[in-house]
Amino acid sequence: MSTSGKAPGPQSSRPPYQAWVAAALLALATLAVFWPATRCDFINFDDPDYVTANAHIQKGLTPESIQSAFTDIISANWHPLTMLSHALDCQIYGLNPWGHHLTNVLWHVLNTVLVFGWLRQMTGSLWRSLFVAALFGLHPLRVESVAWVAERKDVLSTCLGLLSLIFYVRYAQNQAPATGASSGAKAAPVASRRAAWSYAFAGGFLILGLLSKPMLVTWPFVMLLLDYWPLQRLTSGRLPALLREKIPFFALAAVMSVVTLVVQKHHGAMVMENLSFGARCENAVVSYARYIGKMLFPTDLVLPYPHPGSWPVWAVVSASGLIAGISAAAWCLRRRQPFLLMGWLWFCGTLLPVIGLVQVGVQSIADRYTYIPSLGLLILLAWGAGEIVARLRPLKIPLVTAGAACAAACAALTLHQIGYWQNSEILFGRAVEVTKNNFYAHYNLGNAVLMQNRFDDAIRQFEEAVSANPGFANGYNNLGGALRSKGDSEGAARAFREAVRLRPNVAEWHFNLGVVLGKQGNLAEAVSEFQAAVRLEPGSAVFHNMLGIAANMQGNADEAIGQFREAIRLEPDDPVTHYNLGKALDQKGQVGDAISELREALRLRPDFGEAHDLMTELQLKNAPPTR
Repeated sequence: MSTSGKAPGPQSSRPPYQAWVAAALLALATLAVFWPATRCDFINFDDPDYVTANAHIQKGLTPESIQSAFTDIISANWHPLTMLSHALDCQIYGLNPWGHHLTNVLWHVLNTVLVFGWLRQMTGSLWRSLFVAALFGLHPLRVESVAWVAERKDVLSTCLGLLSLIFYVRYAQNQAPATGASSGAKAAPVASRRAAWSYAFAGGFLILGLLSKPMLVTWPFVMLLLDYWPLQRLTSGRLPALLREKIPFFALAAVMSVVTLVVQKHHGAMVMENLSFGARCENAVVSYARYIGKMLFPTDLVLPYPHPGSWPVWAVVSASGLIAGISAAAWCLRRRQPFLLMGWLWFCGTLLPVIGLVQVGVQSIADRYTYIPSLGLLILLAWGAGEIVARLRPLKIPLVTAGAACAAACAALTLHQIGYWQNSEILFGRAVEVTKNNFYAHYNLGNAVLMQNRFDDAIRQFEEAVSANPGFANGYNNLGGALRSKGDSEGAARAFREAVRLRPNVAEWHFNLGVVLGKQGNLAEAVSEFQAAVRLEPGSAVFHNMLGIAANMQGNADEAIGQFREAIRLEPDDPVTHYNLGKALDQKGQVGDAISELREALRLRPDFGEAHDLMTELQLKNAPPTR
């Protein structure tokens, strides 16, 4: 077995200050490269759910926001610790995007340093650990996880996961049989206590990491990989014991896996019904090859990558051959270079939860999914290059130079990639530019320009979205909204009808269609749509109020009064609904009750001119005649 496969001894024979200097320089370089992300804005994809449209989180750390973090499902995910971190950011920075981005950057800087320290802790190798950490920290695939505020869960969970592994390594090293003069009876209890505390901390940080993002469900398997290399605990006959010691970790992973599957299925994140199992397997195989390609040649990085539905046979066969070839090589060399098998299994295994066998979301791959898995490939490359240097000394300078050039190239590409994250229009405009049939990119680009009241541009993007995916109900709904804003009620009605046809259980879309139909004078259909909205979401005061208005316009005052009263019960401090109820009561001849409602409307909004005028009219009408 090669030197790199031996059990780790002392961390390094070099002076300790070298590691501290290396860690400091690594942190400064990562901070400098990602600092431009602090000048980016929020984007309109997931950021509203997490921060910019989340009223609970915007209040900061309050009892209400803490409860919300543990009870609310955000973007079909449950990760309360991540939500608490967003609430803390809102308390510190408000809604200033630079602060939220700065927090992400700082977490990523910390993760980069932790990768360096963790690898050096296990292997004693300074330069190989530094090379892995540098490429991890500076690689452009990290941009999505760092520059996207909603991906706080990535950087936070990885930090906690790395701390869990650091303590697991301490536990494993203290579990190793002691040798030499220092291993007497007094040393054994100390090592045992250290091992117990390290084990507890490893479990504690894993729990916190899982509460940040369920990506860490693979951690028990990762620990087994570390047992294989570099800790070399996975010796003959020890597998059952190593599995037993990880039962609590497996239990945690199993619980979080079940919770995640239930939450995502219940909230519609899984789109398995749209893809056959065969199509998902094809995409998984091709995705492994694509991730390797993105690691080696990180160009045309976008959010999101469109899912093709199915891949051509040649792509699946080629990807399968690549995976089989690397797997066979890593297996054949496992005795001499065990790091190859460990790195490859790390890459393949940690990608498994997001590889698409259970399809969540609309993407085929995602840059953020490489945040943890990339470490496996980087370990494979770094220790492989180190082996070459150890065997062929004349190649040391060329390989070191090549490594430095790779890090510099990554830094340059990362700076360039961050530029695309300045705002939603630039980000999704880039995706539309370099991909085809990317309906979700067109959709998000349409939303971005719609917020600027650029209705024609928005309509064009939404039309592209539904053209690329005719079953995309959200696209039709937003197309209807853009057409309505432009004044095209006929086109808006057609778009809203299609949205409702595709997804009839969305109350808001029935409401949107009802509003357009009401403006067209089609009151009967409008009432029908408002009734559907109320039936689907009976707790909405707005829907009851609008149904009351439409019913009143039909001359059905009794129905209108009932709807207005229900709206007031749900939202008693809305002056408009009190005004509407007052009008309906007046039409029924209940002038006294009408005046009471108008008085309440004016109490809630003293400058409510229409309510004031109507009340004055009713008071004059109801006043006793003068003699």
